[in-house]
Amino acid sequence: MRQEFNLIDEPWIPCVSLDGQVRELSLRDALRSAHEQRDIGGDSALATAALYRLLLAILHRVFGPPGYDAWHALWQARRLDATAIDRYLSQWRERFDLFHPERPFYQAGDPRVTPKSVVRLVLDAASGNNATLFDHHTESDGMALTPAASARALLVAQAFGLAGLSGLEQKFTDGPCARGIIFLVHGATLFETLLLNLIRYPDDRAMPITGGDRPAWEMDDPYDGNRQTPLGYLDYLTWQNRRVLLLPSTEGGRPVVREVTMAPGLRLAEGVLDAMKHYTVRDEKRGPQPLRFREGRALWRDSSVLFRLQASDQRPPWALDWVYDLSENGCVDPVVARRFLALGMANDQAKVEFFRTEQMPISLSYLTDERAIAHLDNALQMAEGVRNQLWGATHTMAVLAISPDADQDGAIGNGPDEARALVEHWPV
Repeated sequence: MRQEFNLIDEPWIPCVSLDGQVRELSLRDALRSAHEQRDIGGDSALATAALYRLLLAILHRVFGPPGYDAWHALWQARRLDATAIDRYLSQWRERFDLFHPERPFYQAGDPRVTPKSVVRLVLDAASGNNATLFDHHTESDGMALTPAASARALLVAQAFGLAGLSGLEQKFTDGPCARGIIFLVHGATLFETLLLNLIRYPDDRAMPITGGDRPAWEMDDPYDGNRQTPLGYLDYLTWQNRRVLLLPSTEGGRPVVREVTMAPGLRLAEGVLDAMKHYTVRDEKRGPQPLRFREGRALWRDSSVLFRLQASDQRPPWALDWVYDLSENGCVDPVVARRFLALGMANDQAKVEFFRTEQMPISLSYLTDERAIAHLDNALQMAEGVRNQLWGATHTMAVLAISPDADQDGAIGNGPDEARALVEHWPV
């Protein structure tokens, strides 16, 4: 009997309701009840980011919006148009079946590769170069994923998959979200968050449109022609970086996924900029570089850089610029404070080091008031100064704890190296 799990009807998207309850909703229900949900509660920062990108791709296809008036009408409705959403999802219903025999959602097989444990699909499991982060399954142990968990892992693999060896002549390449932080403007409800990040579409400034832009499920073959440049923003949001094929089986009368096949998919051309990332142009040779998470450095320490919309050497997340334009055109209240939601990971080549989610409040007045930015810069420099003084004092204490007869620079033996290790061990 053929397995079936249609993402439009089956619960699989973790949503946090306004009263704090977490439950999985279908694609249709998550969108129709977005005004009743507080947020997406993905298994990880990567899953949350990937789910937001999927939902936004659908909303862009249904609503656009082509300009401020169209966006404002959506905002004033305070809920998404269920009829328009149902009409669109019904049109592409078969393409959202996770186990469809011909066009399974976000998947494609490759006859050159053999089935492997589904652990390879889960970035936080111990597989290949990945150390154990939160999950203790290994490839030798195996793993069984529910269809809902498989769907989320599939989205993460396509968006955040890392470059590396594939066992074929072609290597795996980075997914579009693998390097850099994904930024979203966060609202009071899921509805507000989706709308605040529903930038004007189409708009060549956010992502050049090179052809008949559409999401992957609307294409007869998303991998056709081995293209490297997205057709536009919707193609990019649903970019198929991997040829993944889930291989379901039945256990206890229910479908589970224990094995997958995985091969390289589309290779993204260099120079394609993600509208959800913040880029800094430091030199012409390297080109724009996305802001990334760094171990031991909280994101607020870069806040004065993030908030500069007009800086010539910066390209901020497009939604931030869009929300400012909305406030200038009277579509949103400029006095209401918003929040930045930052999602992503740190990695060393093909090795995942950590996932991270950060939130940071932002007042729209910072986006254009250079005096406010100057004050913020000054405050950040003072904070850095305090940090340096604290670290120096702690390092001196560590040196003297190891070698009481050392001078304050730790000139005896291996004092400095040992002292640094001790300081890093202390929760200063």
